Amino acid sequence: MHIDHTGIAVRDLDEAITFYTTVLGGKLVDRYTNTAIGVETELAVIHIGEDVIELLRPTSKTSPIARFMKARGKGVHHIAYRVDDLDEAMAAHKQNGITFLEDTLRTTAKGRRLIYMDPRHSGGVITELCDYPREKQ
Repeated sequence: MHIDHTGIAVRDLDEAITFYTTVLGGKLVDRYTNTAIGVETELAVIHIGEDVIELLRPTSKTSPIARFMKARGKGVHHIAYRVDDLDEAMAAHKQNGITFLEDTLRTTAKGRRLIYMDPRHSGGVITELCDYPREKQ
């Protein structure tokens, strides 16, 4: 397991992209909108060296990012950990009493499978587990 990316909630995506590319020297590698119910977010993926930042701007007032920002403001939303096999990782964690937000289990249009752990296990930090099954083929 290793850190796959850090998700950061932002109000102005263009402003955030400028900061991460100009000030921090990152490279914008993808930008898209996820319109799926329960996601409703515009994303920008920035590579800074070997690290990945996902900038997340809500596109509806009911999106999880909008709710997060209303409660906590902008800033780090989640840390995603890449695992070899999401199903195996979930089963192992469940055996140790870890619960997941089952309604967050999904496969993105980019092929990443993900789920969020219940944040009460991590001191309130939103923790994503993810894998990339297409890369194994």
